[in-house]
Amino acid sequence: MEVINGVLYHAVGASGAALCYTPQKKVVGWSWQTYWLAQAFICWFVLPFVVAYLTIPELMQVLKQAPSSAMQRSFFLGMAYGVGGTAFGMAIRYVGFSLTYAIAVGISCVLGTLLPPLVNGTLSDVFKTNGAAFIISGVAMGAVGIALCGAAGRNKEIDLELQEKNKITLGDESEKQQDNKPVFSLAKGLPLCLVAGVLSALYGFSLDQGKPIADIAAQYGAGNYQGNVVYIFSNTGAFVTTLLYCLYLHSKEKTFGQYVSSGGHGLGVNYLMALLTGLLWYGQFFFYGLGHVRMGTFKFTSWAIHMIMLVMLSSLVGLILKEWKTTSAKTKKLLGLALFVLLSAILLLTYGNWMGE
Repeated sequence: MEVINGVLYHAVGASGAALCYTPQKKVVGWSWQTYWLAQAFICWFVLPFVVAYLTIPELMQVLKQAPSSAMQRSFFLGMAYGVGGTAFGMAIRYVGFSLTYAIAVGISCVLGTLLPPLVNGTLSDVFKTNGAAFIISGVAMGAVGIALCGAAGRNKEIDLELQEKNKITLGDESEKQQDNKPVFSLAKGLPLCLVAGVLSALYGFSLDQGKPIADIAAQYGAGNYQGNVVYIFSNTGAFVTTLLYCLYLHSKEKTFGQYVSSGGHGLGVNYLMALLTGLLWYGQFFFYGLGHVRMGTFKFTSWAIHMIMLVMLSSLVGLILKEWKTTSAKTKKLLGLALFVLLSAILLLTYGNWMGE
């Protein structure tokens, strides 16, 4: 039963991740780096310390006794994850959101799941464990489902582009010429997708390497909240790289002043949306930790379950927001197939974990 509860907690966390980008639509007068750094400050820096303080008994004693090697590994792997997030954003400029999502998240799902047992030397034991066949099948099917979701998303982009072209009349040729959308470039976007996928997978590994810190927190009575102490290191590592990149963009584009002025628009609303984004984004980590400690023998599958649910729920949010309403029947069928495969993958992983338990 604990495994089922763990999967449900993962679903709550993935829901937060699927919804965390929606507040951005209400932000006005801010550049990407202003909004991104504001919400990252909440998610990656403030909340890890606040939540750890509230949920980890004797936090200072835990930090004093925690091995410095585990702290360092978790922090630097978190920094690598931050670089992966930056590469993800850059890849979108060249190959679009859907292909970036399919390639980067697909790689992250598989690599981030198998890397911890591989590095820890327990992967061979995993294959011998009861339920292992369902686990491996679930991870593989999840990667296929993510790829199908990416293909459906790419079809949606093509459908919307065709609809936009059909709206342009002969008298709007100047509007065509003024279109400054980035040119599709697989040569530039694919390497960035690969970098994003590999480095994003390191976040799950960062949490795995922080386990000695969580074990000490458990000794002090942290219980199921023990993973919250690891976020102090993994998330702040990601914040450092995010901070450096955003400061570079601020310096390049002269946008530091946006924090005190949004060009006559509601500055308070912008900060509120950044706060909401940070809360939703951190929510995925909070519930990820609650789910992770309940996964039994196959704890390493938490990353796969989280990523698969994230893609599935993000697509469902898009359906609710009617983003797929005007797409072709072929695109909708492909999305339906992708959602079916993703759901099947989650069921396989859940059953495999239950058998292992």
